[in-house]
Amino acid sequence: MAFFQPKILNQLLADFPVVPVFYHEDIALTQNVIKACYDGGMRAFEFTNRGAKALEVFKAIYPFIREQCPEMALGIGTIFTVEQAKIFIEAGADFVVQPVITAEVGAFCQENAVAWFPGAATLNEIYSATQLGAEIVKIFPGNVVGPGFVKSMKGPMPNVKVMVTGGVEPTEESLKQWFSAGVTAVGMGSQLFPASLLASAKFDELTHTVASLMKYVEGLKSKK
Repeated sequence: MAFFQPKILNQLLADFPVVPVFYHEDIALTQNVIKACYDGGMRAFEFTNRGAKALEVFKAIYPFIREQCPEMALGIGTIFTVEQAKIFIEAGADFVVQPVITAEVGAFCQENAVAWFPGAATLNEIYSATQLGAEIVKIFPGNVVGPGFVKSMKGPMPNVKVMVTGGVEPTEESLKQWFSAGVTAVGMGSQLFPASLLASAKFDELTHTVASLMKYVEGLKSKK
């Protein structure tokens, strides 16, 4: 069973709406990245299933998070099949993120009380995801559709909550564009974790960057 139940997880994303999206096969490095994000104020972390060692690393970082970052939810991204969802949920995933919509994955997550965020890029896909039970829909790739798509989508679907991933930059300008368009949350990947930062192991710099972003987003939320 997930440590964070879906309703709690959904509120967590609303309260702390910037989610790091990360994969690395180095366990110690991944733990340092997670702790830096946590110390900076992030409370949900998406580890992606994008390498042969994904499950091994996930199993190692789960107990680390529960001990060192007790208020952080750990999710698994890049999930396509029920089989993939099952092994990571058994390993402790609090939420499952997909780049696509797989009805069977959605049903499995709901049966196991795990938050499910399917990926969509059209109004039809977004609607289909909500009909299958998704309370928050991931819009991907964000750099292709742009903030204008979200703003227009909110016209006929004002109550649908979306999280955008892909192309979200760790800058105030980028965050302002997306949150002004109406997103509930954003996922932030490689641009938050440049190779130079990881190579230098300057995790205090990452903590500072994250803290600045979270403070800025809090200000955007207060203006709504």
